[in-house]
Parts: sequence; C-alpha cells; structure tokens
Amino acid sequence: MQNQILHSGPLLNEDGTLTNKGWAKDLLLQYRRDAIKASKFRIKEWDYYCIINHEAKKAIALTIADNSYMGLLSVSYLDLNRPMQITKSAIKAFTMGKYNMPSTSKTGNISVKSGDVFLEFIKDKNRRVLKGDYKNFNGGSSLKGEITLYQEEDMDTMVIATPFKEDKKAFYYNQKINCMMAEGEILFGDEKITFTNKNSLGVLDWGRGVWTYSNTWYWGSLSGLADNIPFGFNIGYGFGDTSSATENMVFYNYRAHKLTNVEFHIPKDDYLKHWKFTSSDNRFEMDFKPIIDRSAKTNLIFLKSIQHQVFGYFTGKAVLDDGREIYIKDVLGFAEKVTNKW
Repeated sequence: MQNQILHSGPLLNEDGTLTNKGWAKDLLLQYRRDAIKASKFRIKEWDYYCIINHEAKKAIALTIADNSYMGLLSVSYLDLNRPMQITKSAIKAFTMGKYNMPSTSKTGNISVKSGDVFLEFIKDKNRRVLKGDYKNFNGGSSLKGEITLYQEEDMDTMVIATPFKEDKKAFYYNQKINCMMAEGEILFGDEKITFTNKNSLGVLDWGRGVWTYSNTWYWGSLSGLADNIPFGFNIGYGFGDTSSATENMVFYNYRAHKLTNVEFHIPKDDYLKHWKFTSSDNRFEMDFKPIIDRSAKTNLIFLKSIQHQVFGYFTGKAVLDDGREIYIKDVLGFAEKVTNKW
C-alpha cells in the first residue's frame, strides 16, 4: 500500500528526518533549507524545465541548480529532425545556497548569471516565465529567448517525499508538473524556434533534498496530447527507499492516476535501440523508439557522472483509475538512466 500525503505541514522533524514519507498530488509539505540537519555540502536544490514543440520536433531544456559545493546553469537545444543536440553549462564552485532557490514551486523567482549564461525563472500566478541568454552557445552563435508555461488552476502534479535507508537525515523532496502549455520563441543564430500552446508542452522537475553520495536513477517523462486532450506521465525509480510510495503517475486532462511499480527495459548494448516499459499493476505499457541520446560522462576523482537522457517516441497504453484505456502513438518524450557519485 502506497502512503498518500493528504495534509500540509513541515517536511522535516526537528532532528532532520522526514515527517511523512509518501506521495501527493500537490506540494503539501513545507521545505526549509535551514531545517536540514545533514552536512550543508550535501544539500541539492534544482529547477529543471524541458519544453517540446511536438510539431516542429524541437526541444529546449533549462536548469538552475545549487548543489552547495557546485552551482550549475545549463541549457540544451535539441532538433529531433536531424537529429542533433547541443548542451552547454556554466559551473561555479561552492555556491552553498547563494542562488537563493525558492523553498516552494508555488512562489518565488530565480535569476542567476554565470559566465556567458543568464537564466531567470519567474512565477507569476498561473504562469512560469523562463528567460535565457547564452552567449557563444555554439560556434559563436548565441541562444536567447523567452518561453511562458501555463499551469492550469488546481491541476494535479506528482510529489514524493523519499527517505534513504543508509542515512536517516538524507531525503529527496520532488515535484513534477507535467503538461503545461507553452508559448514563446528562442533565437539561435539565424534560426527562430516558435512554441505555441497548440503544439508545445513543458514539464518542471523541482527537486530539493539531501542525497547520498552514490546513486543511480531512472526517469521517464511525457507531456503531450491524446486525442487533443492533455496527457502525460512521470515514471521512475532507483534511488532512495520507495517502500512508502513510488513516483509513477499518469496525467489525463490534468488529473493524476497513480501507478505502482514501473520497470525500464533498456537494451544493454545500445541506448538507441527500442526500449520497453511495463508496470506491476498492468496499467502501463509503452514502447519507446529513441531518436537521440543526450549522453555525458564526467570523471573527476570524487565527482563521477554517467548520464543517458534519451529523447524519442512513445507508443502504448495507460489505464486510468476508472479503468479507461488511453492509447498514444509516436508522442515525443524522454527517458533516462543516470549514475552519479556527487
């Protein structure tokens, strides 16, 4: 039985452990950085947005992260027609909370400049305005623009409060907001990428917590349409103690439908071969046809990371809480496997 969090309150007890472990449809528990009792070097806070234009088959991803000993501003541009991707990042040492990441996704703005990149995320009522300017993004060409995401009032989201067995003061508090309609434009050199709310949707990955040093996670996300109705999902596992709840959830017309366990069937020899996804409750079955592997590998003695974020087409079905079956065919999304020692 998965524990659903239904009441608001503080996220952490006085000793730094979670007050409640489980899942919710909204950000009910209040996160406070100053309530953490673990080492300040272990605190990780980030906002990650990914917006896909399903008609043009192009995507933008923006990240602001304050991982205490390391701050990160990252921008990715993907053209799934060619296919090609460019990812550039600016890293700053020992930010230790200086990015002033909001303690909730509901309010607060973030504005950070580091080197050649400036990113600003603004929360204004039901809008999330994302601004970016990355000089010399690729071959002397800059990337800049603004995208607005519209969050429907009272829409369900995926929220999970996850502990770690090996460290009681470690935790992961995460919210995924899927299926936000997007509009705006990005200028990349001589190219203009337009996002309209008829063909473009985005997701927010909002994360706060204290992580253990070594971990591997699996994450899949889709924000699209099924017969012109907003449809998406969040699936994942691999880190923390998920005995109280999983993060697997389907969204249909902005309402959440909770799944149990979902397994990623990834080819061992090639991330660009077909994947499969199955659930233990038989309510989620997807085939995944990869287009591009946004891979990265870092090995700096104490900091190691192997990342495979793969974008491609999902085809399959999801069963809603009332038994209705929703089918999709060739809808763009992504799935990833990431191993970190950080």
